[in-house]
Amino acid sequence: MRRYGYDPYHGRSRGRTALKILIGVLLCLLVLAVAALLFLEPYIHYTSDGVRVELPFFQGKGEEPDPPEDTTPLQLTTPSPSPTNTPEPEADFRGVLLPAAALTDGTAQSQVDSNGGTAAIFSMKGTDGALGYQSQTTLDTSSEQEGINEAIQTLNGGELYTVAWLSCFRDNTLPWNNRALGIHSNSGNWRDDESIRWSSPAVESVRTYVAQVCGELAGLGFDELLLDNCGFPTRGTVSYIKSDSNYDPDTLTQTMETFFQTLDQTMEQYPAVKVSVVTSLSVLNGGSDGSGLTLDLLKQYADKVYVQVPEGETIPTIEGLEIVPIVAQGTDTGSWAVLS
Repeated sequence: MRRYGYDPYHGRSRGRTALKILIGVLLCLLVLAVAALLFLEPYIHYTSDGVRVELPFFQGKGEEPDPPEDTTPLQLTTPSPSPTNTPEPEADFRGVLLPAAALTDGTAQSQVDSNGGTAAIFSMKGTDGALGYQSQTTLDTSSEQEGINEAIQTLNGGELYTVAWLSCFRDNTLPWNNRALGIHSNSGNWRDDESIRWSSPAVESVRTYVAQVCGELAGLGFDELLLDNCGFPTRGTVSYIKSDSNYDPDTLTQTMETFFQTLDQTMEQYPAVKVSVVTSLSVLNGGSDGSGLTLDLLKQYADKVYVQVPEGETIPTIEGLEIVPIVAQGTDTGSWAVLS
């Protein structure tokens, strides 16, 4: 019966209280079950016999669990060490001087092969001063052949090893055009036994010019530059040479070292190109031949040296310096170069 708009109070429902308690107990059990599952997960093992729980504190000390059934033990394979990258010794060098026509007619490789060679040598700066290519230098000594530089680059881009031979300071043109660049006698330009003039390594512009030619040839793709007549004259009547600023007998070696330093700076941008020098056996034996070259200079600045060996003489073995004999005709063994 409602009085004044309110129902009479009958107290809390016992069923609702019991239901809340049950839900709370179930929630606690669920939390405990989840926690137990997370804790026991590393120790639960699923096998063909069912689920097995292996708690570490129930196992004997020092005992290891049995390996899983039907499994293969893990085997670690240690890779055998890779072979040492020891470079193979270089094959014998056998260079053959070819005519200029072989630069463009496609016969360079066949000519080298027919002569038993492994490399083609081309004259790129002759004793007459003429260049075998079109140069950017200001001297009027370049080749007049159209497209010669492109042909050289095409040849040098192939498999054939190519060498550019240069007569460095034995140059009949430079002193003829400008006497101040030459080596002198009392009557004018000094000439050697073949009446050829020599430019002077003591003149800075001469050193710069030769280095520039070397840089241009390296840029055309030659694998090696072979510097001949690289020094002061040693042939002809050397006693007729006048001692002056272009030829000071006391500073020949210092002058040649200055030249090599200039050349080194030019060749820095072509580290793969070898620089070789033609020298004498007396220099290789530690002596002097009047050119200004020394064994120390060659060991410091040359990758290879070429030398003509008189009959009955032998080539010394010099650590770190490859030596190529200059011969009149190639052989089936050893390294050699035919320059005539």
